[in-house]
Amino acid sequence: MIGYNSGMPQRTAVPRSNPAVGVCASVLPEQLPDDPAALKALLLAQQQAFEAREAERQAAFDAREAELQKAFEARILEIYEQLRLARRRMFGPSSESHAGQGWLFDEAEALAASAPEADDTATLPPPATEPSGQTPADAGKKKARGKRKPLPIELPRIDVIHDVPEAERTCACGTPMVEIGQDVSEQLDIVPMQVRVLRHIKKRYGCPKGDQAPVSARAPAQVLPKSNASNDLLAMLLVTKYVDGLPLARFEYVLARAGVLVPRQTLARWVIGTARALQPVANLMRDVLLGHDVIHMDETPVQVLKEPGRAATSKSQMWVQRGGPPGRPVILFEYDPSRAQAVPLRLLEGWKGHLMADGLESYGAIAFTEGVTRLGCWVHARRRFVDAGKVLPEGKRGRAHEALALIGKLYAIEKEARELNDAERLALRQSRSRAVIGELRGWLDQVLPTVPPTSILGGALGYLHRQWPRLTRYLERGDLPIDNNPAENAIRPFVVGRKAWLFSDTQAGARASALIYSLIETAKANNVEPYLWLRHVLRALPTATTVEHFEALLPWSLKAEQLITA
Repeated sequence: MIGYNSGMPQRTAVPRSNPAVGVCASVLPEQLPDDPAALKALLLAQQQAFEAREAERQAAFDAREAELQKAFEARILEIYEQLRLARRRMFGPSSESHAGQGWLFDEAEALAASAPEADDTATLPPPATEPSGQTPADAGKKKARGKRKPLPIELPRIDVIHDVPEAERTCACGTPMVEIGQDVSEQLDIVPMQVRVLRHIKKRYGCPKGDQAPVSARAPAQVLPKSNASNDLLAMLLVTKYVDGLPLARFEYVLARAGVLVPRQTLARWVIGTARALQPVANLMRDVLLGHDVIHMDETPVQVLKEPGRAATSKSQMWVQRGGPPGRPVILFEYDPSRAQAVPLRLLEGWKGHLMADGLESYGAIAFTEGVTRLGCWVHARRRFVDAGKVLPEGKRGRAHEALALIGKLYAIEKEARELNDAERLALRQSRSRAVIGELRGWLDQVLPTVPPTSILGGALGYLHRQWPRLTRYLERGDLPIDNNPAENAIRPFVVGRKAWLFSDTQAGARASALIYSLIETAKANNVEPYLWLRHVLRALPTATTVEHFEALLPWSLKAEQLITA
């Protein structure tokens, strides 16, 4: 056993037996030899047997003590690593970059650092097609200082004329000056949100003789005919909450400043009612998603206060799926109280293809579905080695950095293959990535047996080993993804919004939020401005009656000029 004093292990002596006791215990008195020499030999043999048993007992004790001491030291190391990692996560930078690899994983930070220092000119995102003479590569180059990018031409212009006072328009020679030109500069301006009331006046006509019943004009159809919210207001409400992350309670205050009192409960009913009306559009998006053979999946917690049979503090899940053919990305959110394996089975029922997800066991059942192949995410594998590197002393490099260097080579190859077609990308992966994979596998087989599995590095190695068949499966085709970053990027707006509105009140509200996030994020993924698109859809939705009508409302089916029209 090991005793503890002031937290330090101490050796406890093995209780020893009296050698005089039991030396001849196995020999009866009448069996003792009369010859002194024989008796001496018998006693000597008994003494040697006793000492052998004691030595064996002491060796077993020492081995057990060493085993416990090793376990104790391993536990101390595990706690120390967890403490260092917790401190780094709490107080250190959140970036996962490492020297020599930052350009692979922190492109946004790199672009921000390379931006002109004094360039504070507001611009909108560039159009889908670059202007003639400018390539996408040129767009990312550093602009010369002092050169401002012009404001978008599609924005309305209001001319503000600044004229020279009449008294200053006479030359010193007495001749009146004439206008010879003008200097034009542009300023970005914004008009605060204007709250107004639309009065729908429906005229009636009747026959003076009374021979026919009067006829009345028809008002435009509304998404929520029993409410006094216009279709454009509903579009603004959805964008304010689900794009800008403004809770309904704060939007209530915004309306109150304009003298309009709309309770948040009413706003919530508007959101839920609008979501129900938009369900056919979401159904068509799901058909497009399930029609493609590569789907990304991820999930994140969401709190719903009023769930039958569950406490208000219970955590439900918001699932996200991303896929679709090239040029038509689809992002779908789905609320479910459970994180069980039945959820992916339900969401992907009847689908066959390659599923990209993390190592969560919730995706285990779907992997055994006929026609479904599971892919592994290299970002999740890499992230564990990043954590293992964080527990090391500042500036020290270890085995975690060796793994990160090899994984960085894989991503460097993928960056080169970004602009290639599927066949060219497959050839590049087979010629270069497979060699790096082989090197990484050899390194893993060498290091894995030498690291305690309970350590952070051991956990990273174990995850890499268990996920290896899934992680290397992307080498088989050129169109298969290397990681699940598209799903993580798709779910990030929901996570950011959740920090503002914190929870959903009811299951109906959570389902409505999932549907609206699906529509908005799909629109954004297709480079369509969410408010303009939602406004167009809500205006056309009440008169849509056929599948063709609803298909015409999908983000990739609309042209920019259709959305800009007021």
